[in-house]
Amino acid sequence: MFHKKISLFLAVCSIAVLSCNTNTSTPADNLIPKPVSVTKGSGQFTITEGTSIIAATEAVKIGEYLSAQLKPATGFALKVTPGTAATKGSIFLTLGGDASLGDEGYELSVTADQVTVTAQKPAGLFYGIQTIKQLLPEAINASAKQEAKWELQSVTIKDQPSYAYRGSMLDIARHFFGVEDIKRYIDLIATYKMNTLHLHLTDDQGWRIEIKSWPNLTAHGGSTEVGGKKGGFLTQDQYKDIVQYAMDRYITIIPEVDMPGHTNAALASYPELNCNDTATKLYTGTEVGFSTLCTSKEVVYKFLDDVIKELAAITPGQYIHIGGDESHATKKEDYIPFMEKVQGIVKAHGKLAIGWDEIANCTLQPNTIAQYWADAANSTEAVKKGAKVIISPARKAYADMQYDSTTRLGLHWAGYIEVDTAYIWDPATLEPGIKRENIVGVEAPLWTETIVTMDDIEYMLFPRLPGYAEIAWSPVTGRSWDEYKVRLGNHGPRMKAMGIDYYPSKKVTWK
Repeated sequence: MFHKKISLFLAVCSIAVLSCNTNTSTPADNLIPKPVSVTKGSGQFTITEGTSIIAATEAVKIGEYLSAQLKPATGFALKVTPGTAATKGSIFLTLGGDASLGDEGYELSVTADQVTVTAQKPAGLFYGIQTIKQLLPEAINASAKQEAKWELQSVTIKDQPSYAYRGSMLDIARHFFGVEDIKRYIDLIATYKMNTLHLHLTDDQGWRIEIKSWPNLTAHGGSTEVGGKKGGFLTQDQYKDIVQYAMDRYITIIPEVDMPGHTNAALASYPELNCNDTATKLYTGTEVGFSTLCTSKEVVYKFLDDVIKELAAITPGQYIHIGGDESHATKKEDYIPFMEKVQGIVKAHGKLAIGWDEIANCTLQPNTIAQYWADAANSTEAVKKGAKVIISPARKAYADMQYDSTTRLGLHWAGYIEVDTAYIWDPATLEPGIKRENIVGVEAPLWTETIVTMDDIEYMLFPRLPGYAEIAWSPVTGRSWDEYKVRLGNHGPRMKAMGIDYYPSKKVTWK
């Protein structure tokens, strides 16, 4: 009987400890990406219908974004006023402060009287707002009015990103995704402080961007997709709308036109791009490596000059991605001069080129970037040639890889990528020949051979994306899977409130 009483006592104590631990976890403990510095205070700031947002002149638009973000769940239409001084009960967005925080860093101070976000540049204020949203109850992410106390814990946060390039890629060529889906994607990556969306616009299965001087690219080449269903494409006006939407969220769009392989949609649209002057048939399968532009024909370079000219004119960002991967049907002696010439075309239109890691076989223009996806030798060769590298290792960062053998979507040619596998790696130590100073940043690509709907996108992207965002943003020191998986589990209700159809990994204890 004595032993039973002791056991019961210990069980009660254990429950009490667990309860205590749960209760002491606050939103400030669960931020993703993990901030550089968090100092918790006492008390809280409450957002009410009378709360005002005061913003520096350059930050009024960001204040309006914050007001719009808070309105659906709170029901409050918070007034935004230009100003240079905070008042009691306000949220104050101001420029200046600690110069060491750089262009994207911010300092967030929450007291009982006011909330202040300070940054050197507007981008930093925008990222501070993402942190404010995570400090609020998860119901803030709901699309309809919720009954809740909109309290922010008293805290001081200093934060800035580790890498300048923090991105994801969406393939809209294999399966076409339109404006609203792409905007949804932008909002999802913005939530976790990513700043780049790489759009894979062309491939064997479809050409998805209007080129006015070559209209059959979309009329014919964009007419279908994997599986044979009706495809689609973005008009240039739609693309410009997406670009502006992204810019308003401090995200740069990088368009990709893949070449000289992955080009069957173009080859089917214009026979003169083929060496035999005969158009290929439209392709709706998923095999790769069989197509190539005829690299010896001048009309091909006229075609590419027109495409890049039109794309550059509607792309404010400095990069155009020219692909270059898996061009197995192009002889190496043809591939090298082709990719070198295309780099020159990109430069002539005022942009810089990015290519998949195979581009390292060529002479690289100054400031050309190589994107490491498969071949470490290619990527280290690019570094030797003076190029910077985007880190997107398929075995770690490809969001279209299955979580395990039971996953209903995705592929597994690069391996299975569970949530822990996606998180436990450091770009700066992944390959011996690629050091921190060689790396521009991190990108998580999502290829869409098996991805058909927005729910499919969300299922494969989440919950891995927050981890990729943290790898790109947070200092490597202080990061660990055991600590991170607790924060991730506590984000479950936030993802549900956002309507995200995420994969409930058994590696995580979900709140």
